Amino acid sequence: MRWLQISDRFLVLEGDLKVETMTVEVKVEETKVAEVVVVPQEEPEKVVVVEEKKNDVNGDVEVKEVDAADNDGPKTVQKSSSYKEESNFLSDLKEFERKALSELKLKLEEAILGNSLFKKEGAKKKEKEVEKPVEEEKEKEKETKEGEESGEQEGEKKEDVKPEGDNEKEKTVLECEEEKTEVVIEEKSEEIDRDISIWGVPLFPSKGSEGTDVVLLKFLRARDFKVNDALEMLKKTLQWRKESNIDSLLDEEIGVDLSSAFYMNGIDREGHPVCYNIYGVFENEELYAKAFGDEEKRKQFLRWRFQLMEKGIQKLDLRPGGVASLLQISDLKNSPSPSKKELRTAMSKAVTLLQDNYPEFVAKNIFINVPFWYYAFNALLSPFLAQRTKSKFVVVRPAKTTETLLKYVQAEEIPVQYGGFKRENDFEFSSEDGEVSELVIKAGSTKTIEIPAAEVGATLLWDLTVVGWEVNYKEEFVPSDEASYTIIIQKSKKMSSNEEPTRNTFRNNEPGKVVLTIQNWSSKKKRVLYRYKTKKNASY
Repeated sequence: MRWLQISDRFLVLEGDLKVETMTVEVKVEETKVAEVVVVPQEEPEKVVVVEEKKNDVNGDVEVKEVDAADNDGPKTVQKSSSYKEESNFLSDLKEFERKALSELKLKLEEAILGNSLFKKEGAKKKEKEVEKPVEEEKEKEKETKEGEESGEQEGEKKEDVKPEGDNEKEKTVLECEEEKTEVVIEEKSEEIDRDISIWGVPLFPSKGSEGTDVVLLKFLRARDFKVNDALEMLKKTLQWRKESNIDSLLDEEIGVDLSSAFYMNGIDREGHPVCYNIYGVFENEELYAKAFGDEEKRKQFLRWRFQLMEKGIQKLDLRPGGVASLLQISDLKNSPSPSKKELRTAMSKAVTLLQDNYPEFVAKNIFINVPFWYYAFNALLSPFLAQRTKSKFVVVRPAKTTETLLKYVQAEEIPVQYGGFKRENDFEFSSEDGEVSELVIKAGSTKTIEIPAAEVGATLLWDLTVVGWEVNYKEEFVPSDEASYTIIIQKSKKMSSNEEPTRNTFRNNEPGKVVLTIQNWSSKKKRVLYRYKTKKNASY
C-alpha cells in the first residue's frame, strides 16, 4: 500500500508539469539587433566592453563604451570582466535558487524510485492489449441494444431496459479494468535503476555525488529555475539520449569526416575548452555534398556534431568550482549563403537539439568575420533560441576579430589566422617560456623591442603581431661592438591590416641584440603583442 501511495503521488506531480513556450520578439534591423551583441568599428579612443549582469537570472547583456587609457607602456592584455561562469557552490546560490535545487532533487528521486524518467513502450503495449477486450465487450453490448431497438414498432416509445446478460458484461468489463490495474502495478514493481547517470555524473540524489548539483543547476538555469520545466527538460534529454544512442557516440565510427569544419583547440583565459566552427570550408562543393547532400548525410552530420560536443564535455570538470562549459567560436568567413536549403535545415536542427539537450554548456558563443547576411539569418534562427542562449552571443566584424578574441583567449592560444600565436603542430614555445608581452604605440610614433643576444652562437626566436597592423615594421641585429656592422634581418615593410603574425629566427656570431622597430603611421593607437626565446647551440 505504501508503494502505491508513492506512485500515485508522483503521477499527480507528473500530471501537473507544464511547459511554457517563450515568445521571442524579433526585430530585423541592421542598426538594432535585439538578440545579439554587435561589436562595431568605432573611434580609436573608445573600447567596447560587453558585460553580463551577474544578478540577472535571464543573463541580459549590457554594452558599454569606455574611454581607453592614454598609456603607451607595456601592459597586460585586456580581457572580458564578465566572463566567469555562475557559481555552482550552494553557499553562493540565492535563496530561491537553493530552494528550487532542493525541490528538483526531491522530484528527481521520486521519479527514479517510481521508474518514470523514461517512457515505457512495453507498458503502453500491455495496456492497449487489456483495453482491447473491454472495447470488444462494449461493442457487442452496443450491437445488442441496436438490435432490440430495431425490433420495436415505429413511433412507439421504448423504455431503456438492460438485457439480462448486462450484469455479466459489466462484470467482464470490471474484471478487465482490474486486470489493467494489475498490469500497471506490475510495471511499477520493476527493478529500480539507481545508477542512472548523464555525462558520467550520477543523477540519483541520494548517492551524494558532488557533480549532481552542477548538472541539475544547468537544467534549472536553462528554465529560469522553474522546477517542473527543468525536470521535464531533463526527462526529454534522457529520453533523446536513449533513443539516439548518444552514450555510445564517443566510440562510434561516423562515415563523414568534418574535422576541418568543427574541432576543439586549446583553452581560453578561464580554462574553458575552445570549440571552433569553421563554416567557410563548406564553400567546397564536394565537402558540402558529403555533409548535406541528402537526408542520410544530414543525419550523419548531426551525429558528428553531437560526438564533438560529447568529446568537449569530456574535457570539463562537472564539480562545484570546476570549469563546466565550453567557449564556442564560429567563423563565418566565406561561409555558404543561408539560402541553401540543406545547410539551413541541418543547422536549424543542430541548434535546436544542442540547445534542448546540452543546457548551459556554452559559456560564450563568439561569431567572427560576420557578413551582412548574417543578421537576416539570425532573425530566422531567433525563434528557436532561448533568450538566455542569445544573451551569450557576441558578434564581431572582420576588423575587430583579433581584438575581441583577445578579451577571452590568450594570444598564445589564438590560431595565427585569427591574429594569435598558436600554430599547428608547433612546439617551439611552451608555458615555461613566459607570457606574451604587450606594447601600446601612440599614433604617429615609433617604438622598438630589443632581444638581448649576449651569448655567441645562440638562436633567437620571436613572434610578433600588431592588432590591426597598418604600420611599418623592420628587424635588424645590432652588434655590441660599435666597429661591427648592423645586419638587416627584415627590411622595413609596410604591413597591411590583414597581415598574420610574423615569426623569425636569427643566429648571432657575436654579442649584440635583435631590434624590432614598429612605426605607427596611422591615426590610431596600436597594440603590439610579442614573445621571444633564446635557444643555446651545443656546438659553442
